[in-house]
Amino acid sequence: MNSNLSKMISSRKSCAIEAHAKINLSLEILGTRPDGYHDLRSVVMPIALHDDLWVEVSPSSGSDWHISIEIIPDGVDCSKIGDDKKNLCVKAADLFLSRANGISADVFIRITKRIPLGGGMGGGSADAAATLIALNHLFSPTLFSQDELISMAAEIGSDVPALLLGGTVLMEGRGEKVSRLNDFAPPFDILLANPGTHISTPAAFRAYDEMVLTKSQISSNIVHSRNCGGALSDFATSLSNGLEKPVFALYPEVARTAAALKEAGAIGVLMSGSGATVFALAESPEAAGNLAGALPDNCWKMISRTVPDGVMAAHGPLEA
Repeated sequence: MNSNLSKMISSRKSCAIEAHAKINLSLEILGTRPDGYHDLRSVVMPIALHDDLWVEVSPSSGSDWHISIEIIPDGVDCSKIGDDKKNLCVKAADLFLSRANGISADVFIRITKRIPLGGGMGGGSADAAATLIALNHLFSPTLFSQDELISMAAEIGSDVPALLLGGTVLMEGRGEKVSRLNDFAPPFDILLANPGTHISTPAAFRAYDEMVLTKSQISSNIVHSRNCGGALSDFATSLSNGLEKPVFALYPEVARTAAALKEAGAIGVLMSGSGATVFALAESPEAAGNLAGALPDNCWKMISRTVPDGVMAAHGPLEA
């Protein structure tokens, strides 16, 4: 960490950053930890769908800091977003400033929200990771190393470290152990589908704990089946999510969405994370569009594309 932390912010600065959603190509649940969380192993890949963040820092009127946030829905329902204190971006900014001893600043975060809430695509986690990256960028020279930011990210949420690191990532432990999987797969087209169900991650894991699953049912070999130019159908056979069975039992509409995509001829179908979003592999955007036609009108759907090497980067700063 930079040792010069005594300076105040002398002018208003802002930057923009895209917070990309993710899909889980695999999700293995290896056991329950003493802290109540689960040990996981998951391959996480960013996709083109993203929220836009505008992060601004300005001189504080006092010796402390103040954080405010504005959320602008863009095609998604944001009515279930809690108060600011529970927002992961606010939590990220508060943690960042608390670690930057001696810095006093006001922070404003504006989010144009496109990633569905409770969809298993890490929308809130991506926004939190982007907030940490943006603040570190604005306090130039940067205050924290990437390892320090990842350590902070792990305190915010299980998906935040992987999304902060960027690219295709192997996530282990509670999510705090992350390593990038370079050259894992070329980009491919996908259809995202969500029946309008909001699933909390704790609820999904409670459902898992209540259902007896053998390890053979949740194991995955996707890390050893890298698709560097191979057939998408071969890659699809390695997709695996240990939360699918309990979530499908608890939310049959998610199961019906996955089944409809399979019946429509999708190359591969998997629920992302804790759901409720399901993704289908497609050979082209046109093929993804054809799959969308098999779903009811009230189902949220979007054609997107994976960004296997995508890394978040802030643009700016702009001084006012």
